[in-house]
Amino acid sequence: MVKEFKLPDIGEGVHEGEITKWLVKEGDPIKEEQLFVEVMTDKVTVQLPSPFTGRVLRLLAKEGEVVKVGSAIIVIGEEGEAAPAKPAPHEAVVPTPAAPTPAPPRETAATGEVLATPGIRRLARELRVDLAAIRATGPRGRVTEDDVRGAAQGPKPTSAVGEVSAAKPAAPGAREERILVHGIRRRIAEKMQKSKNTAAHFTYVEEVDMTSLVHLREKMKAKAEKKGAKLTYLPFIVRAVVAALKDHPALNASLDDEKQEVVVKRYYNVGIATATEAGLIVPVIHDADAKDLNALAREIERLAEAARANRLTPQDVSGGTFTITSLGALGGILATPIINWPEVAIVGIHRIEKRPVVRDDRVEVREMMYLTCSFDHRVIDGHVGAAFVESVKEYLEHPALLFVEA
Repeated sequence: MVKEFKLPDIGEGVHEGEITKWLVKEGDPIKEEQLFVEVMTDKVTVQLPSPFTGRVLRLLAKEGEVVKVGSAIIVIGEEGEAAPAKPAPHEAVVPTPAAPTPAPPRETAATGEVLATPGIRRLARELRVDLAAIRATGPRGRVTEDDVRGAAQGPKPTSAVGEVSAAKPAAPGAREERILVHGIRRRIAEKMQKSKNTAAHFTYVEEVDMTSLVHLREKMKAKAEKKGAKLTYLPFIVRAVVAALKDHPALNASLDDEKQEVVVKRYYNVGIATATEAGLIVPVIHDADAKDLNALAREIERLAEAARANRLTPQDVSGGTFTITSLGALGGILATPIINWPEVAIVGIHRIEKRPVVRDDRVEVREMMYLTCSFDHRVIDGHVGAAFVESVKEYLEHPALLFVEA
């Protein structure tokens, strides 16, 4: 019997997903519970198992395509069966938003419907652009960011983060190569652009003497390992950030732009920006304030491994209230991190290195680190941000306070 598999509801609030990778091809045998497709939503990338055993008769969506929850994406049948007539490719089809001013007729589809990703639809609403009036230049008539911005402002931006029309292999001797912007890279581009366009960023930098914490970690590492925990500096930093958030609750918040309300969170879900081959992902340590150092270390390691293996669940990447970003040993001197919108602040931690500093009118070699924090100035004033950073610094320079606070 020929059966269709429809894209399931992967998580709360998820209405569609992008097919980022097929793990099977037409004609392949497939078993029940076999992972057959990788789908990315606004929240997470997941691999879906087949509910049927049989043979793949047809793939109903291409890699890079956005499909709605409930839409069929694959046809599975028994040996010798044929697939039904091939339907039109699935796309995210949505009603067009109302336009503030009349615009020329659309040159693609004339049906009153638009092919666009969620990020592009949000951008169109923000810029008050009628999607139906835009000449779409993306694959299969899809509207791109360049199309929207071009309609709103005239010239295209010099740094485009929308889709490239096609991924073309470089010819021998070619001086350029075009690579399709899709999957996690496209989501990162959309979210970072959203943050920069929305939050009024300002950055505050402070120098932290990590000498005491370095010595403390060295003494605690062996015992932590016996309890199955790899004790890096991150668990200490998470504890310090949570303690500082309790001192300054305005930082553990988000801004509801639509309702113009600041939502202060009374729980502490700390996101840890994690580099993967596909791009930057932010898994979340839920209830970080309720975990001791070893529990934090184990959770950080679990989330990092799951992110790199593409095994994060929707829960693992949802509900964050504050984000920490770090490049570890490659942390550099300092950077200006972009806020994980709609949060109102982010902490960037950098390389710890021995440097000469003055203590009691004497030059000493200390373990020093720069701390860079970006804030949304619409919510956080300069003195509030500075006070928060100074609080984090106090906990890191005097780590015994972390245990007193706990």
